[in-house]
Amino acid sequence: MADLFSMKSPLMIRFKTGESHVMAEYFRHPEGLLYFDLFWQENQSASIHLVKGEYKGEGPWKIGDAVISVLGCHGCEADLATQFAAWQSWMQMYGDTYPSEDAVQEIAQERGALV
Repeated sequence: MADLFSMKSPLMIRFKTGESHVMAEYFRHPEGLLYFDLFWQENQSASIHLVKGEYKGEGPWKIGDAVISVLGCHGCEADLATQFAAWQSWMQMYGDTYPSEDAVQEIAQERGALV
């Protein structure tokens, strides 16, 4: 497939526990991967996560105990697809209130991301 950080398709992350999220934003981090949940801007302290480990693969990708894949690939992820659709609708209606790319990168850098 491709390098994780060049992907433009919506990506999901699934942990060994079965927990999964759609990643709204994601960045390289010296310890692994920093990612932001959908609607992260409403509660940054609970919605920005660091996954430790080296990432491997060309899609799906593995990092630590998590697997990252394109949303909708290899089976139906109805709950995550619904969440992503809500996110897209919100972005269409209120996207002008979403932090700028520079602001998002600054927030990521504050948490150690390599931007």
